[in-house]
Amino acid sequence: MPTDVLESLVSLCKRRGFIFQSSEIYGGVGSVWDYGPLGIELKRNLQDRWWKSMVRARDDIEGLDSGILMHPRVWEASGHVGGFVDPLVDCKNCKRRFRADEPTIKGTPGEPDAQCPSCGMKGTLSAPRQFNMMFKTFMGPVEDTAAVVYLRPETAQGTYVNFLNVQQSMRKKVPFGIAQIGKAFRNEITPGNFIFRTREFEQMEMQFFVEPGTDMKWFEYWRDERMRWHRGLGLREDRLRFYDQRKDELAHYARAACDIQFDFGGSLGFAEIEGVHNRGDFDLGRHQEFSGKKLEYFDQPNNRRYIPYVVETAVGPNRTLLALLVSAYREEIVEGEAEGRTVLGFHPALAPVKAGVFPLVKKDGMPEMAEKIATDLRKQFPVFYDESGAIGRRYRRQDEIGTPYCLTVDGQSITDGTVTIRDRDTLAQERVAAERVGEVIVSRIAS
Repeated sequence: MPTDVLESLVSLCKRRGFIFQSSEIYGGVGSVWDYGPLGIELKRNLQDRWWKSMVRARDDIEGLDSGILMHPRVWEASGHVGGFVDPLVDCKNCKRRFRADEPTIKGTPGEPDAQCPSCGMKGTLSAPRQFNMMFKTFMGPVEDTAAVVYLRPETAQGTYVNFLNVQQSMRKKVPFGIAQIGKAFRNEITPGNFIFRTREFEQMEMQFFVEPGTDMKWFEYWRDERMRWHRGLGLREDRLRFYDQRKDELAHYARAACDIQFDFGGSLGFAEIEGVHNRGDFDLGRHQEFSGKKLEYFDQPNNRRYIPYVVETAVGPNRTLLALLVSAYREEIVEGEAEGRTVLGFHPALAPVKAGVFPLVKKDGMPEMAEKIATDLRKQFPVFYDESGAIGRRYRRQDEIGTPYCLTVDGQSITDGTVTIRDRDTLAQERVAAERVGEVIVSRIAS
């Protein structure tokens, strides 16, 4: 992502109420972000769109909301306690921490020739040591006698341990899936790039349980299905691609894996926003082994039991939201105006505010009519009412937050009951009866 675009987005996000640095008045917390009034609307719209497509629009996927705190044995079974580690080095001079394989490190960490990529000092980097990325805490009233528990680093394990609960209570037949949206926590060594990699984040994951032998067919199906979903968000086609992981890149349990990548530009370039993985029977098999509970599916028509294979789709709403911002951001020159405009060209269904409502002037009954329209429209979708400043400036403020439509009440409105609807992208304006503006906007958002 070009630095100027990233800086512009970070500035816009703070100024217009999308994203704030967490605990900013205390100096902030590294790589933790708060979503403001517009940011949470955008993220909720994204999450709702995913939930509708994965759960409500299908009869073969059920929803779940599992706990953040789980039995410690869950993470032993999953391999996170022993394997969720990265080697890291510390600089004794500037106190910065880096992955041991950080490409900007010159020399060998722990040796006199090693140079810190941050402060430039030589001989100050420690030897690599293992660093577990799970956040550890204690469950119980007294820390020294309490049980160690972890903040979950992923939502998937909560799905696996509930496999039979969901399958039996909802009477599901394989193939079927379980989807959930939830918080996860990773003590990342080198977080950064705004909200791309953070220590506290959300995941939208779906685990699809299939009969062994059909797993690659379903892997290909979900690979294509998920790319279609991302295209439907309005992400630019030329900035999306598949990346099929090579055998030497696969996790030890994976039979196949594909990343859906988005081109963020600059040094970040193409980076993963969603992963589709064929996990085989590793997860259910491990939890069956560690818990001592059978996690087999009984195929009644064929009178046989088996541990299903799992095809996983895992997307991060934070990263996808950043992709939406990058894809939507544009600066334009407007003919006949000295100043240009900044636009977030979100898909109308995702835009945090659907319509801005303005009285042309603050007199002659226009504010009263505009306020009534805004109140009526709020029953259907988010609306921003604004009567401050020149009408052109009010349009620009809505363009900058991605509002697709602006409604203006003028002198003619008082006479004939019509208002103008202005389109964010084409700048075209048309007159519509005030009582019809809701249905007009709803139809356009849905198209």
